[in-house]
Amino acid sequence: MSDIEELRNKIDAITLEMIKLLKNRIEISKEIGAIKKDLGLSITDETREESLRKKVLSLCKDIGIEEKTGARFLNFLLDESVKIQSTKKQTHLSIFLKAKSLEEQGKKIIHMEVGEPDFLPPTIVKKALEEVYDKGFIKYGHAKGMPKFREALAKKTSEQYEIYVKQDDIIVCPGARFAVFLAITTLVNPGDEIIVLEPAWPAYKDCAATAGIKVRTIKTTLENNWEPSIKQIEGAINSNTKMIVLNYPNNPTGKVLPQKLLDDIMDIAMKNDLYVLSDEIYAQYSYGGWKSVLSYNYKKSIVTQSFSKSHSMTGFRIGYAVSDSQIIDKMAKLQAICLTNVSEPIQYVALQALQADTTDNSNNVKSKLDVVIKKAKEIGLDFIEPDGAMYIFAKIKNESFDGTEFSNKLLDYGLAVAPGEGFGDYKDFIRISACQDEKKLTDGMDILDNVLNGTK
Repeated sequence: MSDIEELRNKIDAITLEMIKLLKNRIEISKEIGAIKKDLGLSITDETREESLRKKVLSLCKDIGIEEKTGARFLNFLLDESVKIQSTKKQTHLSIFLKAKSLEEQGKKIIHMEVGEPDFLPPTIVKKALEEVYDKGFIKYGHAKGMPKFREALAKKTSEQYEIYVKQDDIIVCPGARFAVFLAITTLVNPGDEIIVLEPAWPAYKDCAATAGIKVRTIKTTLENNWEPSIKQIEGAINSNTKMIVLNYPNNPTGKVLPQKLLDDIMDIAMKNDLYVLSDEIYAQYSYGGWKSVLSYNYKKSIVTQSFSKSHSMTGFRIGYAVSDSQIIDKMAKLQAICLTNVSEPIQYVALQALQADTTDNSNNVKSKLDVVIKKAKEIGLDFIEPDGAMYIFAKIKNESFDGTEFSNKLLDYGLAVAPGEGFGDYKDFIRISACQDEKKLTDGMDILDNVLNGTK
């Protein structure tokens, strides 16, 4: 037998032994998951994971394996445990689908679970829809988006933030969600890590999990005004950390970070050469003190935006990302593989929508949010007044409260709200959306009050 065949056989034997060990690990992980479920414990335990990480890195050093390789292998194992132990969480979308099913059966539901503005898009959108066929915007197009549209977006962004953005720094996507997916999957490798500040829109973790990327969550609390500490962030960074995800104004809390704290986070990202993915879809609905990540002129930042909230064009599925042209090129390659290009008719409509004055939209959402805030205070919900967005994230002052059970119960009374567990480890919270007319919002909050106080 040749030397190479003998070595190959050794590798095969080691590989098979590793699979046997993996089987044992999976079985133990299932047992742990069952116990966690019975005790109502969170799936991930960052403290214990960090302890194991230190042991692995120490072992790598002792036996002469590159620490980054050992950490990446550990992340694969940890993510596998999370998948094994995870149960299907109820999110705003699952409640939305249940509500829609009930409506099809004839039940009336007040929708306060999703962030979908109840007003129409600008009237120019209707005109654009009528003329797009005759204008000839019905062909295959550029993977990054129509040049004229990207030029207009670059001009708007440059003027809005007083920076220089060119056409090649823009990619048009079918909604901001896909822009988030592109950024995470093209810039971070399987086994590497991203940091997500919670509570957070679930798509960040979902996109990472799909790509085999480890998520390190930093839990912020109502008691700490939904602000992460710099110590928390610095403690979550290691050699495998590649990105930090920001979302301000935040979904679900409406929080906007204080200027100094955002400065410090960006400083940490720059010092550690991390990508900064900033989801700024609620930028228009900021009520003071908000600053775009674009203002830092950091080349490794990626900002996602959308027409869904600002122009009430949720069903059009049109969003975009702004970043350095080299990053945009990477994202465009994957987008070309996945969908060739975003629908040209929709791009044309969004281009025309840029001409609209959406100031009234901001005033509209703010007045509705004020209605919900006022009623929430009367009910006695525990929350921090939002700095932006269109939600309140409220803690229920009841030790046995389960936001998921409560959200499902409310559907029986004609109200849909989002359970807190969809945004992280917040089972005693619910997210309430201010996206209906004021009468419906008042009626919805009255239902909430009655059910909470046992009068229904």
